[in-house]
Formats: sequence, structure tokens, C-alpha cells
Amino acid sequence: MEANSLWEKWVEQAVSKLESLKLLRSLRPLYLSSVRQEVANVGISNEEEYELFDAVQPCDRSSIEVSISESTYRKWLLEVPSSGDEIVLREGLADDKFGTCQQQFKRLILFSGNDYLGLSSHPAVRKAAAKAVQEYGMGPRGSALICGYTYHHRLLESSLASLKKKEDCLLCPTGFSANMAFMVALGNIATLLAAGNKPSKDEKIAIFSDELNHASIIDGIRLAERQRSVEFFVYKHCDMSHLNALLSSCKMKKKVVVTDSLFSMDGDFAPMVELVELRKKHSFLLVIDDAHGTFVCGKSGGGVAEEFDCERDVDICIGTLSKAAGCQGGFIACSKKWKQLIQSRGRSFIFSTAAPVPLAAAAHAAVIVAKREMWRRRALWDRVQDFRALTGIPISSPIISLIVGSEEKALKASRQLLKSSFHVTAIRPPTVPPNSCRLLRIALSAAHTTDDVKKLTAALSSYINFRDIGSNYSLNIYSKL
Repeated sequence: MEANSLWEKWVEQAVSKLESLKLLRSLRPLYLSSVRQEVANVGISNEEEYELFDAVQPCDRSSIEVSISESTYRKWLLEVPSSGDEIVLREGLADDKFGTCQQQFKRLILFSGNDYLGLSSHPAVRKAAAKAVQEYGMGPRGSALICGYTYHHRLLESSLASLKKKEDCLLCPTGFSANMAFMVALGNIATLLAAGNKPSKDEKIAIFSDELNHASIIDGIRLAERQRSVEFFVYKHCDMSHLNALLSSCKMKKKVVVTDSLFSMDGDFAPMVELVELRKKHSFLLVIDDAHGTFVCGKSGGGVAEEFDCERDVDICIGTLSKAAGCQGGFIACSKKWKQLIQSRGRSFIFSTAAPVPLAAAAHAAVIVAKREMWRRRALWDRVQDFRALTGIPISSPIISLIVGSEEKALKASRQLLKSSFHVTAIRPPTVPPNSCRLLRIALSAAHTTDDVKKLTAALSSYINFRDIGSNYSLNIYSKL
């Protein structure tokens, strides 16, 4: 029996057990007061209302241009600890020319964010949020299972399910909580199907996780481990030989492989083609965290699975709306049975207040814009090509991680970039292991121009030898543009 069929059978049995115990929870979308007269049309999203463009607009720059006060700037340069309490009134700050505002502020270009398409400042996203807040305020505040789930949330779930080519989707407050909810719900399968709710070793679930997976995956697995329903195996980063060996030696029937699709710190892709081949061989459930791939990769922005043409082979796709969507929130694209299980057993979903209605409305607009304005993805990958051409470093994604090795060097490099009006922070432990500090984690955006990248690389070249980095840069051989 194929992996997907086996897992759907187990999930269905777990859901049936919850139903028999009267523990199955339901989502019932509320229709807010100002749309009561539109109930007949709630399933229709008037996408024609969204303002769309065919090239970068001036408003896009606000997604990558920021200002900091002079006092914050000085503290940063001197590496003086700050609690973030430097509040300076910005009255009189009217000069729009970059880098020439009044002395109390300094303007910077962001190369450290995750707003890959510049959608956080898109007029359609802003207007959707403004319209929703004017009509409904923040919406009913409560968990999704109580009163926080509205038809705005349902529309967003439907659009994400369609994007990911999955039967359904469950919204979570954050991408972190989405991974936590899924892992805990996964562990519940073993408990629900075991005799006496105490799974034996053979009844437990074996989870195989890439060693560089995001902290939310690791924390979710650890929480599931506390239920004594899963066993946790770590395979070397993108090492399919190691993963195959671990899978081959594992006698447990219920196997799950979970991996980031595009790794947030190293900027390399998971070897999707080989993972699919291993899935056929070992019949495991394939779960990807597509946080950094959603809207960035694939013709329609469907993510890394679409890019590698293996959407049908990915069983569960977890993602976030806080990266390329430019908004906030997390989601789990899955089957309807999986959704029932997660919404009934995923603690971080059950016990969290649902996202405010304006956020759901804004994110729904972002999904539509990201799919339609395909030029944004092209512009983003053009910037990747610009960086490659200017530096000779064989980067494979918009995430560029340059390793210095010491915390002191990383901080010094960040301060030098600050002097050149670039916001790039040093990535230090515990985000990365000791002695592997990133000089910077550069994140490119469709809102950046070729000139922005030229200025950044010029600033870098004064204290970085691109030739040395290029020859030693760890390029994932499975990656592709």
C-alpha cells in the first residue's frame, strides 16, 4: 500500500476515535454583522477589486527602506546594549531623498527581512486590511474553535489550499504554532490507535528530521516526544544516504520525514527529487515546511514542491504568511481528515486566539496578488542573478549566508554595513551553532533594484574577498533557480 493511503487510513482511524470519544472539534465560520446581507455571496471573492501592477512601484520601496534614530544608530555602532526604548518624534522629517534626512534620523536599505516580494506595502494588501478594520474592527477575539473563525479566515484557507493543490488548509496564528500544532497532533495518532493509550515501540511514530530544520519543527517534535508517542531521528543536512540508512534500519511502520524546503539560514533547497524517491521506497509521510519557498518558487508561487514538480508527493505542506506574503500567520495545507485531527489535537492551534480579521483579509489579498503579479518572482530571481554575477558566489536562492566564523567579525561586518546605510544584522548563537556566525544573512527582495545590489556588493567588497568565499561556498547540488 502506498504511503499516502496508509497514512490516510491511520488518520481516519484516529479521527473516528476522537469522534467516538466526542473529542472531535469543528470550525464554524462566523459572518460578521456588516456582511449579513451578503451571505449568498460569501463563497465568492471579488478579485477584480484588487489593484495590480506590472512593474515595481514607488510604494514598494517602503518595504525595504526604514529609518532609525541617531541615538539608536550610535548605540548600534558602539555595540551598546539597548532595550529599544529610544523614542524620537519625527516631526519635520519631510526629505524624501534617501540618506539626506535630518540629523536625528538615518535611513537604511533593508537586506535582512523576509518580505521577498515586497507585498507588505502593496496597495491591494493595505486596502484590504484598511477596509476590513473599518468595517469590522479587529473582528471577534477568541480562539478559532470558539468565536475567532470567520468567513474571511475560510476564504484565506481556501485560497491557500488551492495554491498548494491540497484538499484543505488550516490557519494558525504563526508559522511556529503551525509546526507545533502539526507535530503534537501527529503524536496523538499513535496514542489514539494504541491499546490503552500507551503505544508500544512498534506502535510509535518514527520522525526523521533534517539537522538544520527550523526551531519550530524541533520544538514541536520535542513536545510530541513528551507524550511518549514518537521517536526522533536526526539525519545529516540534506544527506539522503544517511536518511536512507536510518529509514532502512527502522522497524516502526509509521514513518515521517520532515524538512525545511528552503533552509532559512543556509539558503539551500532540500533534495526534493531524492526525497520523493525515498518516499516510494520506504512509504513515509513527507512533510515540508515551505515558509521561505511559498510565493517565491514555482510558476504560480506554489512553492518548492511546485518548482520541483512533486506537489502530489508532498503529503503535508506547512507555511507562513509572514515571509513572501508580507503579512502574518501560519497554515497547514493537508487533507480534510488531517485538518480535523489537527484542529482537535493541535494544542498551539486550539489554545491560541485566531488572527484578527484585517490580517486574514490582507493575507487573502496577498495570495491573489502573489499569484497574478508573476513579474515579482522574476524580479526577485533577477536580483539573485545580479548578486551571483557581481560577486561570483554561486548562491541558489534569495537567502545568502556568508560565514565569518567569529562573533566579533560578524558584529564588525554588520557595523560596517550600517555605516554604508545597509541594515544587515549579525546572526549569532543560539540561532546558529557556536563558531559558525554568519557575517550576514542577506535576504533579497523584488523591491530591490540592480543598483541596490551593486551598492551592497561594493560595500561588502571592501572587507570581503568574494573569490575566496565563492570557491568555498557550500552550494547544495540539488538546488536550482
